[in-house]
Amino acid sequence: MDAAALEAAILARLDDDKAQEIVLIDLKGKSPMADTMIVASGRSQRHVGALADHLLRLLKEHGLGKAKVEGLPHCDWVLIDAGDVIVHLFRPEVRTFYNIEKIWSVDSAHRTQSA
Repeated sequence: MDAAALEAAILARLDDDKAQEIVLIDLKGKSPMADTMIVASGRSQRHVGALADHLLRLLKEHGLGKAKVEGLPHCDWVLIDAGDVIVHLFRPEVRTFYNIEKIWSVDSAHRTQSA
């Protein structure tokens, strides 16, 4: 699965699972770690955990079952490294505290339509 297809599948899954404030950050030319970063919020620790679980199942279905995961089982901030795409899932308060979008200088133009 190429990076664009992986990105689209992850965004669709997050949207289906009612993730909030989904933001896509293009890392091409900015960082060697990945091509894309996706940041999203869940309503609670349980919701963040469910979002992460569903994404991990999706990745496994697409042959990426060895994605690196940090932040489970606490689920305040879960990071999933799927190679070309890195996903950060936050509780709203934790996302506000770390403010990753500001670190990467993301403006409103990078937010997905469901945000």
